[in-house]
Amino acid sequence: MGRHLGPRSNSSTVFAPLADCMPTFPKPPILDHPLDAPTAFTPDTLMGDVRRVRNTGTEDLPSVCFLEFDGDLTDWLVERGRAAPFRSWPCFHTTMFSLELDGIRCGIIARTIGGPYAVLIAEQLHALGVHTIVGLTSAGRVARDLAVPGLVVASSAIRDEGTSYHYLPPASEVACPSVLLPQIAKELSKCGLPVSVGKVWTTDAPYRETHEQLERWAGAGALAVEMQAASLFAFGQARNADVVVVAVVSNSVDHSNGQFDTGTQEQGLAVLRALARATRKPDAGGQAADIVGTKERGIR
Repeated sequence: MGRHLGPRSNSSTVFAPLADCMPTFPKPPILDHPLDAPTAFTPDTLMGDVRRVRNTGTEDLPSVCFLEFDGDLTDWLVERGRAAPFRSWPCFHTTMFSLELDGIRCGIIARTIGGPYAVLIAEQLHALGVHTIVGLTSAGRVARDLAVPGLVVASSAIRDEGTSYHYLPPASEVACPSVLLPQIAKELSKCGLPVSVGKVWTTDAPYRETHEQLERWAGAGALAVEMQAASLFAFGQARNADVVVVAVVSNSVDHSNGQFDTGTQEQGLAVLRALARATRKPDAGGQAADIVGTKERGIR
């Protein structure tokens, strides 16, 4: 590929190197986003088109929605009749399933793999008024004393990915924007899996995790490595959205009993129930009260 220079002839054609044709930037584009400028393409625009093309319903979305990284738990819930398609979810790319967990109506969307995809879906959920977005992701162990399988409630994330830089100024880490972490950790402790709260390392390239990086981020306090927390947290901070990430630590390069152990689907269901309970708000009398249903914003 390239640009033709000089007159054409039958004998030779000269091309300039591709790099010579590219514009130059004072710094890498990933670090040079106009964060204060409005977006030209909005979730409302896309979802309005879905409504027209697919004639979806207009029922309010569940107040709590899970982004399930692997999808196996969602498949299991659907196969057993515990979750059913939610027809009013206006998305070209995914199917939402609705389920009731301890009296709380929730939504779950499977296989939201990686920061860009998870944030794309989170943007749409937030635009429709979903109150709490929970990323339920798989993770690899970084801290050597972390149990496999086990749970990590991410309190912050190392920004070794790209999506977060479209939402926040460059920095090494981003904090979870939710105030629910203590309640989430408390409820998860009843699930029968070890629970830790702390920092995770978010990467876009799991097959480029090196031993040097694992040592470096372990030394910086990271408990696990996953693919979406930094992206979701940056989105949450920029959009004032309630976003949390719980990582199921299912693998480790030094795990002696096989590379992967995700626990049972029954344990996964217990995790969902615990997370749903953690989103309840205290009422005036101090008792837990379910969050009311959501309302659409800007979708006609």
